[in-house]
Amino acid sequence: MYNYVFLLVLLDLSFDLVGSVSQLEIDKHLELGREFLVHGQLQDALSHYHVAIEGNPNNYLAYYNRGMVYLALGKAKFAILDLDKVLELKPDFTGAKMQRGNVLFKQAKFDLAERNYKEVLEVEPNNEEAATMLFTISNLETDMQYVEDMVKNRDCKTAIQQITRLIETCPWSLELRELRAECHDALGDYMSAISDIRSTTKLLSDNTEGYYKLSAMHYRVGQVEESLREIRECLKLDPEHKKCFPFYKKVKEVSKFLGKAESLEESNPQGCIESAERVLRIEQTVKYVRYPALQFLCRCYTANSEPSRAVNSCQEALKIREEPSTLCDSAEAYLASELYDDAIRDYKRALDIDPYFQKAKRGLQKAQQRQKISETRDYYKILGVPRTASKREITKAYRKAAQKWHPDNFQEGEEKKQAEKKFIDIAAAKEVLTDDEKRAKFDQGEDPLDPESGKHQQGFNPFQEFHHFHGSPFQFKFHFN
Repeated sequence: MYNYVFLLVLLDLSFDLVGSVSQLEIDKHLELGREFLVHGQLQDALSHYHVAIEGNPNNYLAYYNRGMVYLALGKAKFAILDLDKVLELKPDFTGAKMQRGNVLFKQAKFDLAERNYKEVLEVEPNNEEAATMLFTISNLETDMQYVEDMVKNRDCKTAIQQITRLIETCPWSLELRELRAECHDALGDYMSAISDIRSTTKLLSDNTEGYYKLSAMHYRVGQVEESLREIRECLKLDPEHKKCFPFYKKVKEVSKFLGKAESLEESNPQGCIESAERVLRIEQTVKYVRYPALQFLCRCYTANSEPSRAVNSCQEALKIREEPSTLCDSAEAYLASELYDDAIRDYKRALDIDPYFQKAKRGLQKAQQRQKISETRDYYKILGVPRTASKREITKAYRKAAQKWHPDNFQEGEEKKQAEKKFIDIAAAKEVLTDDEKRAKFDQGEDPLDPESGKHQQGFNPFQEFHHFHGSPFQFKFHFN
């Protein structure tokens, strides 16, 4: 019997010992948390308060201190949760009520903040801070009503000024920033609207609706990659979000085909065209998302020797946004269509916007030179080949034209004289277009065979050129009267 009682006493002592050690550890974490908080090492302080609360979920001071850390980190939502827990454990803790009122005040939740301040004054009638905050709230509520009326009446310019003043006082208010974003949006200041919505995602870490709005705003102004990044943040919080998930699929597809169009622009114009057209089928209304796709079509149709379609795409793009680079692309499409006046006009419009835009300066000079040459000889037209024709295609066209217009095929008279002139032009076209250096000069608007330039080849013999290719199958004589 004695041994049994002794054993029970030992067990009681062991339980007390375990309990006292556990409390010592909790106290140590609380002390470390306070030290880190004092020195501004907030994340370290937060870690120790987490451990202390796990060890003793009923320690209201641990919740209070952790709430202060959350406030210092700007995480108002978690601070409120901890202060609520403090007041659940210790309802008469006026310091916690005062802090909760201050958080709610900064969130512009004036009704709830007012209730907290009044409860503080019931216990501490001389609390000057609570009395001052109550007076301030009464003025701010009037200002809030004034702002809401202005927004309803679409007086957004004045409303933005007033909202900005309110945000200086209530910096944690999601509602005020959303309201100001709405006004910026109505005034067409989309980047300011985006900035305000981005702030709401910082103020509320699990703000899926904010990430959706942010993504939609980026998309609407044509910032597809930024839109994709923000919608992914929404899906990290809620993979099945009813708005974010379908929007993500659309934005991802648009991003994919814009990327393909860009990668294929230089090497595969037809592939570029197909990818850009796919974007236009996916997005039929948001003009700033359609804009880059139309830009790709403008350039890639030109590269694909489809100048009329290029011109149409360029003009559609310019209806959305008139930028110097797009005007130059449009001018190139007009050049490919041999519409020189239109090309010159667009280059000049680009220079009106940016007088130092080198691409427009070079392009204008080229267009003016080509227009001048078009009034004399166009070697591509003479052979009936596009400007993108290969040397092999040019040679083939030359042989065919030379066979047709060789003077020996015609009887003496006016018809033969006309054939002689055409034959000379055909041979000149072959000489220029099969010589890389001369062709480059011609493409820049200079006729290398123009006698006035002083750079033409002396002793040019069109018949010798023809004989070089055909072994001189014809013999003939020119007769000069």
